[in-house]
Amino acid sequence: MRREIFAGSAAAAVLLLTAGCGLAEKPPGQGNAVQPAGDSKKIGSVYGADGGDGAYGSGSGADPAYGDGGSGADPAGGAAKNGPAGQLKVAELPELGAAVTDSEGFTLYRFDKDTPKPPKSACEGDCATAWPAVAADDVTAGEGIDAGLLGSVARADGTRQLTLAGWPVYRYAKDAKPGDALGEGVGGTWHALGADGKPAAAAKAPAQGAGEEPGAGAGGGAELSVARNPMLGGILADAEGRTLYRFDKDSAWPMKIGCLDACLDTWKPAKPVDKSKLSGIAAELVGSVKRPDGSEQLTIDCWPAYTFTGDKEPGDITGHNKQGLWFAMTDKGKKAKAAH
Repeated sequence: MRREIFAGSAAAAVLLLTAGCGLAEKPPGQGNAVQPAGDSKKIGSVYGADGGDGAYGSGSGADPAYGDGGSGADPAGGAAKNGPAGQLKVAELPELGAAVTDSEGFTLYRFDKDTPKPPKSACEGDCATAWPAVAADDVTAGEGIDAGLLGSVARADGTRQLTLAGWPVYRYAKDAKPGDALGEGVGGTWHALGADGKPAAAAKAPAQGAGEEPGAGAGGGAELSVARNPMLGGILADAEGRTLYRFDKDSAWPMKIGCLDACLDTWKPAKPVDKSKLSGIAAELVGSVKRPDGSEQLTIDCWPAYTFTGDKEPGDITGHNKQGLWFAMTDKGKKAKAAH
């Protein structure tokens, strides 16, 4: 009798776990709606609505599009970053595909805020410290590079910067060694450079149309993609390049929602996405859940996903580690961790 009862209980547990997010503890009368995790009004400032500098957690004050952490320091030493590019090459970079490098193998980049026709750089001042312009002098086209696409543009300081298909070319100060591509996706506007002048990742985006370039941080038209952040590594971003977060007062198993009422003024539930428009994340981890108000929210491995109103630009991570409860999400739904 005891063995039969135990077997029946185990089978019931399996059914609950495989039924999908939010079904492990269904509140009476709410169907598939999830259960609120306590009284949200008692949590107070954990929502980040205090309006002070601590609401953002960046600590730098630097323009996030620059990715310089506010220091302007070059961790790999400045000489290689400002030297001549030599013979340009095409190299295969992990997760990006074919990208243009200089003769030493350092990844070269383009900036979405620049223009190719006519060529013009929008990266000056502090931006140029984090993203050194590649000089147009002593540059030749190696295998895979069309010499006819090479050109130059005059910068504000009078120097001439290399262009490829009209796009001004840069290095990234935080790339410490050949093959690094830490600048990919920074601010949602910086991309490793493809041999045709388009972002290198564009050639790998399955949803990309012919001649179309990806939007800022959108992973080439994807509604959900993995963006590379210099501090946190791969983190999830929505179609507009906004970082997605998870909340420690939510729960995945059983599904419970801890962000309600005043919390929603600061943290916005992410909308469900089309699973055919994903980039860099397994479709089986992507789902949705019905919130107590009846709206649908995106989930990653059963964790509800949010955007932060304190993030002002694509690629911002100002909500990460907010009050020690909010964290940028990885492609597995885990908390992103700063690289040491």
